[in-house]
Amino acid sequence: MKWTSVLAIYWLLWVGCAFILLPFGVRTHDEAGLGKVPGQADSAPAHFRPGKLILRATVLAAILCALYYANYVNGWIEIDDLNMFGEPPGAADEPAIYRN
Repeated sequence: MKWTSVLAIYWLLWVGCAFILLPFGVRTHDEAGLGKVPGQADSAPAHFRPGKLILRATVLAAILCALYYANYVNGWIEIDDLNMFGEPPGAADEPAIYRN
């Protein structure tokens, strides 16, 4: 696998991890006991810390990317392992050109 592919996979995993981790550890103004600005949403975070989010997403994405790459190299889980139902109905009737 090329390093650019690994970098692209890491970036996709990082963005996904950042969105997944976004709501964790966030407290609203009501939960923190702080006053709200008029017109402020009730769900707005009291103290948003993007550095903490970036660090957590970086670590989690690095772990997931390492697992993905290790699976790619070692072949622990392959596409055939994910097919729980066997061949689709009628696959044996198709010409050989369409089968792998």
